[in-house]
Amino acid sequence: MLHLTYRDEDDFSPDQMSVLIKHIRQWVKRRDLPALPYIWVLERGSSRGRLHYHILIWLPLGVTLPKPDKQGWWPWGHTKWQWAREPVGYLAKYASKGSTKDGDVQASFPKGSRSHGKGGLTTVERSKCAWWRAPKWVKDAWPDWQDEPRPFLGGGWRSRVHGDWLPSPWRLVGFDLGRPVVQWVADSPYPYALELPA
Repeated sequence: MLHLTYRDEDDFSPDQMSVLIKHIRQWVKRRDLPALPYIWVLERGSSRGRLHYHILIWLPLGVTLPKPDKQGWWPWGHTKWQWAREPVGYLAKYASKGSTKDGDVQASFPKGSRSHGKGGLTTVERSKCAWWRAPKWVKDAWPDWQDEPRPFLGGGWRSRVHGDWLPSPWRLVGFDLGRPVVQWVADSPYPYALELPA
């Protein structure tokens, strides 16, 4: 696990994580290593509320990445490596840090920032992730990730493999104080998969 801190939060820019990941990918490619799966979260410290990142990177046995601050890949602060023996536990810990011990929501992140990201996955792993992120009603219609359901331009979902289209069972029914109100439509029975609209 890599910890990335800021000397000055005013140095923050939303593209800095992408820049760092690009440097790591180039380092990996020069050594002819496979892509390294990773996941990162942006967090505010619990004591002083300082902005920082945690990145979990799965490394092949015997491979150690250099410190990004020493390489010039992270010029905005300090970096520290730590071996993560239980990565799922680490992720759960940092994902649960959205509020303080009192239950108050932590200070917001800077404009344009993302709270988390992932990458370095194979094509198969990306397809599996896409299936797991799909709504339950999509997974009920296509219970196999190999059907490759994806959001369809214009609404609904479409299987990349079969070409079947799945209309959304949710409909916009109006607005409340400027916010859209959606409702489950009972006349969208299973099976959802239909022919693509003309």
